[in-house]
Amino acid sequence: MTKLGLYLAQRSVNKAEAGRKAGLTKARMNDLTQNERSHLRAKELYLIAIAIGVNPCELLEVLYNDVELPKEE
Repeated sequence: MTKLGLYLAQRSVNKAEAGRKAGLTKARMNDLTQNERSHLRAKELYLIAIAIGVNPCELLEVLYNDVELPKEE
């Protein structure tokens, strides 16, 4: 399960309903929540956040809080 999938599960969000509101297919929502290799697009993140009633910046921080700039040598 992806970070997005865990986040939605912890908040008891219905993936199908969130995907429908965001205009994403069921297959795409399943891919984004199940497949670690799927890439969440900024527009998708924004639409999902709006669909579930959270600030898109909050969702961005939750999903990508471990991303860091490369270390300079």
